[in-house]
Amino acid sequence: MHEWTPDLDELAAAVLDYASERAKRPKDPRWGAKDAAELAAAIEGAVSPEGIGGHAALDIFRDTLLPACRPNDDPMMLSYVPTAPSIAAVLFDMVVGASSIFAGHWEAGAGAIAAENQALRWIMDLAGFPATAAGCFVSGGTAANLAALVTARHRWRDRNEPSGRPLAVLATDGAHASIDVVARVMDVELIRVPADETGRMTAEALESTLEASEHLEPVAVVTSAGTTNAGVVDDLDGIASVCERTGLWLHVDAAYGGGALASTTHRGELDGIERADSFGIDPHKWLFAPYDCAAILYRDPAMAAHAHAQQAAYLDAVDRDEANPADLSLHLTRRARGLPLWFSLATNGTRAYAEAVDTALRLAHDVAERIRTHERLELVLEPTLSVVLFRRLGWDEDAYTAWSERTARAGTALVVPTRWRGEMCLRICVVNPRTDPADLEALLADMTS
Repeated sequence: MHEWTPDLDELAAAVLDYASERAKRPKDPRWGAKDAAELAAAIEGAVSPEGIGGHAALDIFRDTLLPACRPNDDPMMLSYVPTAPSIAAVLFDMVVGASSIFAGHWEAGAGAIAAENQALRWIMDLAGFPATAAGCFVSGGTAANLAALVTARHRWRDRNEPSGRPLAVLATDGAHASIDVVARVMDVELIRVPADETGRMTAEALESTLEASEHLEPVAVVTSAGTTNAGVVDDLDGIASVCERTGLWLHVDAAYGGGALASTTHRGELDGIERADSFGIDPHKWLFAPYDCAAILYRDPAMAAHAHAQQAAYLDAVDRDEANPADLSLHLTRRARGLPLWFSLATNGTRAYAEAVDTALRLAHDVAERIRTHERLELVLEPTLSVVLFRRLGWDEDAYTAWSERTARAGTALVVPTRWRGEMCLRICVVNPRTDPADLEALLADMTS
């Protein structure tokens, strides 16, 4: 199993041929899961004392397992927040897997960490973070939010005597669902700040909420730079002023919207992020990295290391003066998940990233304009980034659901209904620069014919 044998040459060629073909992104009509019993029957006996051999296992994956998965990189995958990894990033992900890099500590993965840090520096420079800032790649936005808020709680405890009041974090209803989970994991209260009519948290609403929360002890405010449901960006600059005055940690969840930092047209929507104590971003969403690639960035990484660094006899040899990703989040073992992003940046150049982000924004705003002028369609909100919420006039909830299911089954697109202030509507999220404007136009025509 651990020795290279001649038959593995043929298997390696087959695997590389398949991976290369997938990286070319052929049009694929898969749009959902298969029946669990059907899948169980298809793979029965695959894991057995003798095994079935690599070619047979690859056949099962290609012909049965992959077709039961949704192609999140399809140009017409318009629901949730899709992915659109660059070809260079996808190809290099295979190299990362084959290299067996432990990227938790500098002494084991210095080369990989140095490259990851260069990619992180590019992101931090886009955000306006100081040269002393640092961060690390994590598995997703949930992990980034948890790491930031654990650091915020640790800082509060360092600076304050216990008051006896329960600790709390503040966020709007539009904040990512992971904030609820993180609050439960940390056993802190979650205070909801009322959003304005566009779904934004404002400085005024935050101040009013703080005044009404005297029975709790707030430690952090979580703002959104691109909410998942509507692409809303909170009043980052105004909220930063409130946090500076009150001593609260400001965390910006930019998991989706952080991609707009690279934009030449919409970067201003995220003004104020440079004043945050931390922000999270998911390059596997809108910076064209493969899953799973998120990042947490800190203005003061020493505070994060104080909260997260693991101590044990077997870790005494670790050099704490170097950049150790394991010290900046709740992980020790980690793959070098930032390397595919670094490789793609080095291969394609940062200008290509700006152009790709701008293309997605232009596509989304062109769709919004088409909706705005259509007699059977109506915008729910003016789009800020690349999420578009809209109504199909005359449809009830059954009509929305039926149309969504029909287009999904046909492999045309995935556009699932969502809700805005309790009302069902449709939502399109564009991050893929390969999305064809003609296909978007055909989608609107189909729902209005």
